[in-house]
Amino acid sequence: MKVFSFIFQYLLNPRKIGAVLPSSKYLAEKMVDSIEFHNAKYIVELGPGTGVFTDKIIKSRIQHTVVMLIESNKEFCGLLEERYKNERNLIIIHGSAEEIDKYTKNFNIPYLDYVVSGLPFTSLPKSVSSAILIKTKKLLRKNGIFITFQYTLFKKGFISHYFKHINITSEYRNMPPAYVFRCSN
Repeated sequence: MKVFSFIFQYLLNPRKIGAVLPSSKYLAEKMVDSIEFHNAKYIVELGPGTGVFTDKIIKSRIQHTVVMLIESNKEFCGLLEERYKNERNLIIIHGSAEEIDKYTKNFNIPYLDYVVSGLPFTSLPKSVSSAILIKTKKLLRKNGIFITFQYTLFKKGFISHYFKHINITSEYRNMPPAYVFRCSN
């Protein structure tokens, strides 16, 4: 059911969804493998879609870790709300990642340990991508990490304007294959 919903939403909004199929479990594992869950107090996921990365985050986090999901697609937001309705310390926002600072302030989240992003920076307008990256960088604590994936290395230079250190790994067991960017200052 998730796959069909994802494909349908892609057909309606290809620039916002960015992929025809949801991310693989292998990409999800690679996206969260650098998160030190035992030390993480605040994690935000931008563009969780159908929750492939969210599942890994929820299963791995410690009980008191606050996780905020920011999803602009109403259909996906509904799926996430239904799936995670019994989860504690989980905040689901139907809104834009550009407002990450507003949402964290509204929920008294003072900083972020990790930001995990499924956003398609290649297809987002440059001004939108810039706003998201500026606010994300400002909210990350010292040694905090911004983790995103892209299908090409095209945006590496753009992202490097915001983060000094970018570690890139590949995940070929995804359709299409993807690059995981772990970004920090």
